[in-house]
Amino acid sequence: MSFQKTLNRDLPVGVEGDFASTNPYHTVLAGEGALKAGADGVTIGVFAWADATTGLVSNKQVQNGVLGFVRRDNTALISQYLAESSMRIPAGFIVTLYDKGDFWARFQGVAEIGQKVFASTADGTVTAAATAPADTVDTGFVVASNATAGSLAKITK
Repeated sequence: MSFQKTLNRDLPVGVEGDFASTNPYHTVLAGEGALKAGADGVTIGVFAWADATTGLVSNKQVQNGVLGFVRRDNTALISQYLAESSMRIPAGFIVTLYDKGDFWARFQGVAEIGQKVFASTADGTVTAAATAPADTVDTGFVVASNATAGSLAKITK
């Protein structure tokens, strides 16, 4: 661990992929250990698709794949030399996808309460909008707290 570089004046609200409440949540139905990160690994805090035939999970849309949110549950591995943290689940590691619950997600653009949450078909990143932007799919989640561009907001379903 490196030397401390910052000091927060306030406690941070969370980290992308964290639960945003203690409300009930629901995982995508799969057998124990049935879903594993595909060859490219899986990024935490965004959406991913599980291939129903192979059980491999990818942040890129899979034809007839099952969509779910990738929660931060300490399955990431720091594999980059001298890196201090990682939000990447390596290939072959078990992945749990959530299709309902309250989570923290980082939005590249502004997010406002009530907007729909869309997942990029290229990398699973989240976008908030009233209608689907190009190359995204509706996740069924909605924004539950306001956020400026680049910040965290709660999503719920």
